[in-house]
Amino acid sequence: MTSTRRLPEWARPSEILDLTRLAVPVALSRASFMLMGLTDAIILAWYAPGELPLVLNGWLPSGVTMGFGMGLMLGVSVMTAELGGQGRADETGRIVRRGLWVGALYALLATVLVFLIADPLVHAFGFSEELAVPITQTTQILALGTLGHMLGMACSMYLEALRKPNLVTAVSMSAVVLNAIVGLILVPEHGAIGVAWATTISRWYMMLVFLVIIALATPAFRPSPKGPPGEFVRQNKVGIGTGIANAAEWGAFNLTFVIATIVSIDAGTIYGLAVQMMGVIFMIYMGMGTATSVRVAERFGRKDATGVREAARLGVVASVVMGLVLAALLVLARDLLAHWLLTGPEAQASGGEHSTALMPTLALMLAFAAGVTLFDGLQVVGAMGLRAQGVVWLPTMIHVGSYIVVMLPLCVWLAFGPDRVPGGMNMGVWGVFIGISIASIAAGVGQVLALEIKSRSAAARIAAGVKVDVGGH
Repeated sequence: MTSTRRLPEWARPSEILDLTRLAVPVALSRASFMLMGLTDAIILAWYAPGELPLVLNGWLPSGVTMGFGMGLMLGVSVMTAELGGQGRADETGRIVRRGLWVGALYALLATVLVFLIADPLVHAFGFSEELAVPITQTTQILALGTLGHMLGMACSMYLEALRKPNLVTAVSMSAVVLNAIVGLILVPEHGAIGVAWATTISRWYMMLVFLVIIALATPAFRPSPKGPPGEFVRQNKVGIGTGIANAAEWGAFNLTFVIATIVSIDAGTIYGLAVQMMGVIFMIYMGMGTATSVRVAERFGRKDATGVREAARLGVVASVVMGLVLAALLVLARDLLAHWLLTGPEAQASGGEHSTALMPTLALMLAFAAGVTLFDGLQVVGAMGLRAQGVVWLPTMIHVGSYIVVMLPLCVWLAFGPDRVPGGMNMGVWGVFIGISIASIAAGVGQVLALEIKSRSAAARIAAGVKVDVGGH
């Protein structure tokens, strides 16, 4: 018992158990988004080899708008967790209702915008007409899922902040199954277009189910007291800052798909599959980040000085441990995964020689990706821990700096030769991968250092009795 008392608070079994209970179901629900993408990639590799780049490039404008929207909804999570930490969960209906209205308005504007810019954007990248037409079509079909995505995210973040993550996991995983079923029905005949429709249908399904759940199981639509002055602004300030960071990260990563596809269709396919696998692991970190955010916001709401700092530290330490385990598993399974991702009925019917030739490169890229995922995970955990304390713009600047200022120019310079880029290194798809690796390391280290510094500062101010304005950083 004495040794337990000497442990730092973040290392106490009760704290680890609390984080685990929240993080595991949230991680599973977040992973569902990338599982859908990975399922789509596998079905396309099986039935429509070569069409994966069409979907990945089709995600560029829709991915940016949905990434911003996902960040915009973070204010629902933070504000709900704050009120819950103060024992006022019954007042949170106004928080999610605001989120739903903001999300719906944003979704309608974003959908119209994507429809207008899809074709000009695809042609601006210089794709041939043969590629431009299906990329534009997939982009517009994916955009039709924006409303479902936005309202579904508002509901899921609300449920997680109320510590009902198992409901979110159940709905999310059922959507993965639905997505796979619809994909298997549509892809053999329609290829990438079928994948886009499967994704959009799944997002609308989640929205409808989530709205029913929050109506029945939460105070979402019950009358709630009027919020204090400035609450609406604070809620959306957290969301806008996060949205800008997400748009920078998601937009930059989607642009790397464009760069890889310009290198070659094979490069786009290999790179896309490797990043999809990284994305599945990243969404597990998103679960850890969300759990850390909820725990930090709860303690911040009740002015628990030590709790803020220790909850942030536990999130980082747990992410490092989890990252090392996941990296080891990815390295060990790299050959099996490469074979699984690149073989299917259609590939076998055509002899499978081309897919077989790509396997060694994909396996090697997956092995290198294992190390990168650790830093990619730390950056999201650090950023969400910061925003739970109201530190909005610092993590946003780290994201923009890492992914826009560093990653994109580096990917272009490393991927192409001097005939396209002055002084270019002509490393092809490996240049793109090295670029995202360096940016991820920079973002991960930067966000974790910022989290530790700001957590200490916030804890000291709370301990000194100084009011900390959640929207004031």
